[in-house]
Amino acid sequence: MSEHTHLQLACGIELAVLHLPQRRAEALDIRVLAGLADEPADRLGLARLVEQTLDKGTQQHDGRGLSDAFDEIGAMTSSWSGREMTGFSGLVLPEFFPRCVELHAEFLRTPTFPADACDVAVELGRQELLTLNDDAQGLCDKFINRQALGPILGRHAAGERETLDAVTRDDLVNFWQKHYGAGRMIVSAAGPLEPQAVAECIERAFAGFGPATQSNRDPRPIEFDAVATHHDKPTEQEQIAIALRGVPVNHDDRPAERLLLGVLGGGMSARLFTEVREKQGLAYWVGAWSENPRGSGLLMVGAATTPQRCQQTYATLLRELERVATDVTDEEVSRALAGFLVRAAVRGDQTRTRCSEQSDDIIHFGRPVPMEEKLDRLRAVTVEQVRDFAARYIAQAPRSVVTLGPEPLTA
Repeated sequence: MSEHTHLQLACGIELAVLHLPQRRAEALDIRVLAGLADEPADRLGLARLVEQTLDKGTQQHDGRGLSDAFDEIGAMTSSWSGREMTGFSGLVLPEFFPRCVELHAEFLRTPTFPADACDVAVELGRQELLTLNDDAQGLCDKFINRQALGPILGRHAAGERETLDAVTRDDLVNFWQKHYGAGRMIVSAAGPLEPQAVAECIERAFAGFGPATQSNRDPRPIEFDAVATHHDKPTEQEQIAIALRGVPVNHDDRPAERLLLGVLGGGMSARLFTEVREKQGLAYWVGAWSENPRGSGLLMVGAATTPQRCQQTYATLLRELERVATDVTDEEVSRALAGFLVRAAVRGDQTRTRCSEQSDDIIHFGRPVPMEEKLDRLRAVTVEQVRDFAARYIAQAPRSVVTLGPEPLTA
């Protein structure tokens, strides 16, 4: 049986340890509570540039040397930049876990930001923006996020060309100095770990790394704009994105929302796939999902169709969103629940995934949440609760809509 340990360390780090005694590997997940929302408005893209250059040189190693040090212990590492935080993770054999922590602490605490690595990161950012301009779905996602989340939370990780061109090495150094420190860190570990040993390891590695006082924990409000916007682009497909207000991850209605999303977009038997793609052949891709910054949430629906069928596709999406409040069935809810249970079982076999989910729990709930508790909340949802949620949040709710392609919507 898994067991969570939740600690506040003297250095300022909030630590959660998930004891999984039968696993053969140990996972580390570090969240720094600094992301796109913390960037200066004239330096968009800066958070990702910092994330991508932290490990390109430290006071102990150059970039190649640090990479070799991780390879010597067989570590699988990754990093990412998000709206409100930046993440770093590693997966190693148990005997190498302390070394994995040490190496992460090394590049987080003592980066040197080599000038050539900074220049390369900026150039790669420019190339990413060029690639994005040819990615219709990616562009549509960028526009709907900005419109539905607002100009702060809706920022794109790649920034903008004019802001990237303005970034200097000093900007990267200043962002790291201002926003990185133990008081802004959540650390999660999972595997055959002894919690007290993990706590001592993390404390040794990060003691004295900035102020120990916790900061940057308050959620930022979204700035939802209920408008319809068209972005003209000469493509052969038309992208449609619809956003509606949802609920935070820790809200009492969240289990009903999750099952509703499963009914709408949870597989080949889901309503949107069946009604939009299979019955009418309107779209080659259609889906439903949620976006959940701390303290808020959005329900998202998207489709890719042809310009000639854009209006019909949009009308079908609206029809399905409106009628689900009255005719969702027990069978559909049960099928959605079964999908969640299967995915939870599969994810439960992945130590790295369990570790990451534990970090998410700390961010959204303020504590680790046992898997069975989450699943019990889903199992307790009735079809009436799903209908009630749909009636209150979807059927007649304000919508933020973006289309991208050669044809605007006519209504």
